[in-house]
Amino acid sequence: MAVRTQFENNNEIGVFSKLTNSYCLVAIGGSANFYSIFESELSETIPVVHSSIAGCRIVGRLTVGNRHGLIVPNSTTDQELQHLRNSIPDSVKIQRVEEKLSALGNVVACNDYVALVHPDLDRETEEILQDTLGVEVFRQSVAGNALVGSYCLFTNQGGIVHPKTPTSEQDELSSLLQVPLVAGSINRGSEVVGAGMVANDWSIFCGMDTTATELSLLEAVFRLNAGAPLPQQTANMRQSLIESMS
Repeated sequence: MAVRTQFENNNEIGVFSKLTNSYCLVAIGGSANFYSIFESELSETIPVVHSSIAGCRIVGRLTVGNRHGLIVPNSTTDQELQHLRNSIPDSVKIQRVEEKLSALGNVVACNDYVALVHPDLDRETEEILQDTLGVEVFRQSVAGNALVGSYCLFTNQGGIVHPKTPTSEQDELSSLLQVPLVAGSINRGSEVVGAGMVANDWSIFCGMDTTATELSLLEAVFRLNAGAPLPQQTANMRQSLIESMS
């Protein structure tokens, strides 16, 4: 189900939170209402972790992760790293990475199987992504924008890309990712879809300004009408399909 919320009157939910199938990070210092919306939707299935990264609240833009792992920039303090290790399930690997493009959430978009990355990302970072997150990595741009993490968002079910993405590019990205994609906006016409919302296989959180039309498009492409986490056998089937194709 899709839920609207705000972080201190800011609709860019994807800046202040990071949502995957095994954990959710939320920035510290928000209102009780912001946290309660996440916790009421997620706390029965995954932990909601209050954290900062490098002393900043923009946790969604500085980190990249999926159900297998979480990658944080080198500026993350030891204390923050320890807090994350204590709060996130043991099965999730956490890795600090030295990368000049340190706003990892802006330059990487991923689900549990595939990652799209900024064309200039370090080779070493690409290897860490493959090892820690267990994903296949493709260097890509979206509608001419190198910041793939800002201009697209996808889960194992579906995804949304920058509204001006040509149909041919949507088809190409869709076949790379093996999920259906649509071009659309968030928060009443914002093109920065990756920063305007967070999603996993069974929930979406977006800004208060998101229109009913935008919401219905999101619910359709992210297949939220099923209303529950992906059955394990479907996930395994997709995993084997991707492995056989690669």
